[in-house]
Amino acid sequence: MGFSAVLSDDGRELIISIDGRFDFNMHSDFRSAYRELPASTRFIIDLGKATFMDSSAMGMLLLLREHAGEKAANICLKNCNTEIRKILAISNLDKMFVVE
Repeated sequence: MGFSAVLSDDGRELIISIDGRFDFNMHSDFRSAYRELPASTRFIIDLGKATFMDSSAMGMLLLLREHAGEKAANICLKNCNTEIRKILAISNLDKMFVVE
């Protein structure tokens, strides 16, 4: 299980990469990665190496969306596998985030 967060040199984009299970164990790291950043930041969540996503991960995404300004939020979920896409569709989160 891994987690990394990389802020662009200009501070306008944060890429959070999840490797393995995206679950409650990442809550603290996930929140710490963005909590000091302005809502205008572009947030990219790279799920290319995520193997699992549970309801607490969905909650973390919603908290990020709240931080980033709800409807004006600039959040992109990238590289989602088939299972994660199904979870996002069933929960209607695919309508709240850009999914690539």
